[in-house]
Amino acid sequence: MSGVVSWSRYLTPDARHRRLGLVCLSVGGIAGRVARLPSRTLDCYAVVFLSRGAGTLRWGGRTLPLVAPTLFWLLPGVEHGYGPDAGGWNESWALFDGAAARTYQDLGYVPRDEPVTPVADADAMEVAFAALARACRPDDPATDVEAAAAMHRLILAAHRAAVPEPGADPVLAALLRDACLPVTVAAHARGLGMTEAALREATRRAAGCSPKEFLLRVRLTRAKELLASTDLPVVAVAARTGYDDPGYFTRLFTRRVGLPPSRFRDQERRGPLP
Repeated sequence: MSGVVSWSRYLTPDARHRRLGLVCLSVGGIAGRVARLPSRTLDCYAVVFLSRGAGTLRWGGRTLPLVAPTLFWLLPGVEHGYGPDAGGWNESWALFDGAAARTYQDLGYVPRDEPVTPVADADAMEVAFAALARACRPDDPATDVEAAAAMHRLILAAHRAAVPEPGADPVLAALLRDACLPVTVAAHARGLGMTEAALREATRRAAGCSPKEFLLRVRLTRAKELLASTDLPVVAVAARTGYDDPGYFTRLFTRRVGLPPSRFRDQERRGPLP
């Protein structure tokens, strides 16, 4: 592979590190006219970022085009192969695993069905991979913990590099603006000129959850802010966050937060010194 530049670092986390939920197993990079990776199946997750060049990914029986800047995800048990066209490419990659990796998949940060994700902010991905590489120091006893933290940040960076900020996504921006109005998801869809199915798909794609769950999180977050920073009675907090029935609001808040609104306020408020 004349003209090819490559590097890699490998880690062997033990059972204690795996209890963190996420472990980084390796990180590396390769640049130039590299040979195509033959068919293989991993028993862990991988993320690959292309900063230059083009090629193809064979994934789960499909052949998908790759044009930098882009990244793609490889899942455990899914047969794949990939490589550049004749011009070569620049590739950064990382292998990772753990229960948190599966949770990221459930949340939509690691896609299940569409592995290729165009990247809007290539610089952010370069920074994230460089930070992961710095964390992977086999001679440092803390490296597995630091690499796990860097892997979390890389997954988040990949999500943010590919998905607009909430304020930049028109659907999420509209939901955020009107989240505390006492209206249904169906009414939100009508206001956006969408079917409920289209709103569900758009919200899941942008936020990784249903519109109902997204609105609920926004409302409860706002309720927490009001309880912690004002003396408004619970009934007023409920009304300001879209709930006409304060009893229902209290039950919902208690179930999702783990304690009732009044106890949350007592826990979070700090008064002035006497």
